[in-house]
Parts: sequence; C-alpha cells; structure tokens
Amino acid sequence: MNKKLGVLFIHGMGETQDDFAHDAIHHLRERLSGLGFDRDDVAYEVVYWAPVLSPRENQLWVDLSAQNDLNWAKLRKFFINGFGNTTGYQQGQCSRNNVYARIHSLVHQALMSLRGKLGGEDRPLVVLAHSLGSVFVSDYIWDRQHGKEAERYGGSAFERMETLSGLITLGSSIPLFTLAHDPVACITFPPAGLPQNLRKRAKWLNFYDADDVLAWPLKPLSMNYAETVSEDIEVSAGNLLTAWNPANHAAYWTDEAVIKPAAHLLSSLLEECQVAQLGRPAEAGREEQLAGRVG
Repeated sequence: MNKKLGVLFIHGMGETQDDFAHDAIHHLRERLSGLGFDRDDVAYEVVYWAPVLSPRENQLWVDLSAQNDLNWAKLRKFFINGFGNTTGYQQGQCSRNNVYARIHSLVHQALMSLRGKLGGEDRPLVVLAHSLGSVFVSDYIWDRQHGKEAERYGGSAFERMETLSGLITLGSSIPLFTLAHDPVACITFPPAGLPQNLRKRAKWLNFYDADDVLAWPLKPLSMNYAETVSEDIEVSAGNLLTAWNPANHAAYWTDEAVIKPAAHLLSSLLEECQVAQLGRPAEAGREEQLAGRVG
C-alpha cells in the first residue's frame, strides 16, 4: 500500500529509550482509525540521538558521585543530561565531527529512511519534536532553508524539509537558544514551495505546560514567531504525581490534549492527500465535517 503521509519523531532531554515514540504512534493510529482513515496510510520514523551524548554524561555522573554522597540524585542526573545535551550541541557548528553535525546527520538519515517508507516519493511531512529536539529540528530546517551543506543534505525536497506540512513542538526550549540573537529570526513555515492545497491546512502547534519550567510559548519571541507559529497551546501534561511539577516534562507524548489535536492535523492533511489523489477539488464544507468527526 502506498503511504500518503510521513511523521517524524524527535525526542528531547532526559533519559530516553529508542522506543520513546511507541505509545504515541499507537494512540495516533487508533485515533486515525476511529476517524475513518486507514491507519496504514501514515509512515512513522524516529530520530534517536541520545547515544551521541549519553556515554559522556553517564561517565560524568559516575566521576562526580562515586566519592560523594549527593542529594537529589535524580534531579542532578536530569540536569547533567539537559545541560550536557545543550553544551555539547552548542560547541560548534562548522566541523562535521562535532555533536551539532552528528545530530543533524541522524535527522537526515531518519528523513531518508522515512522517505523510503513513502515509496521514495516527496510526500507531506509532519514533525513531532520534544524539548531540545525542537531546537534540533528548527536548526536543521533553518540550515536547509539557507542552503547550508546543500550537497550533503539536499538530495530531495523531502530531505530539505520542503514538504513540511505540520510541525508539533512539545515542551519546547527554543526560547533559551535565542538569547544571543537580535532580532530573533524564525524558520519559514509553511515552506515557500509547499503546494497551496497543503499550505491552507499546514499548522505549527506548540504545546507547553505552565508547570514545566523547560517549556515555553513561542509566539511572544518575535514578530516572526508570532506570524509563523499557528498556536501556543497550554496543556496540563502528566498524571496525579507529575502534572503539577517539573516531572511532567516527559509526559507530553501520550497526553490526550496533545494526541487529539495532532491526530486532527494528520487527518486534515490525509484528507487533502485523498482529494489530490482523486484529482478533484475539495467539496465545500469538508473541513467542517472533519472537525465534527474529531469532536
């Protein structure tokens, strides 16, 4: 069966396993099926970048804690992970042998794998990026849109993010990376070359929890962000033990307040793909009917 849409997941800071997107994919597939779509119309792929930095972070924790009785061990390990990711990523952006380049290479490899699942075609793409992962994908898109390393990353429109039709950021830390920039610029979204039928449905949804100290709204960053981000959506992620405190930073992936709008966006794009495949204009009122089904 020909897949119609590709979805790419990128995790953020914190201890993460390579199956981090498993439950989110399950929930999205089930909801799409409930909306009357074929769950197999969507191809999924993940960017698992934790191994790039985790060995050094684990060794740092061992070195610092072996001879010392430190309180708040879990919180300390979380901060080593978070700041270690951030520091390592920012060390430099010129050499291909640094963390920045290695992570961007992983993004590119995942895009190529996802494109293969889509039959080697430049199908519409949706990215779900959590925490620091939203910084990585924003930088990747920025670099492609500004022609950086075009020979290495520019093999297809899909790889260049030119078919990006949806961007969903969860607990984003993008604002913390803008302090050295004045004015604060933003990626172009939707991409300039995205067909009009997809542009009208394309959205950038940014989810944040007010109790998550690492998560921020994006629209207030600058006029560019205000015009580009479709919505900043406040949610209460997590359960009774985590929803009220910073431990909710990892709870976005399967939260119903995230899954429902994400599935709505995917279903809207899938419907447009079906219309385009039939070669006819969309009937009036189809978006209203779809919204009714989602509700």
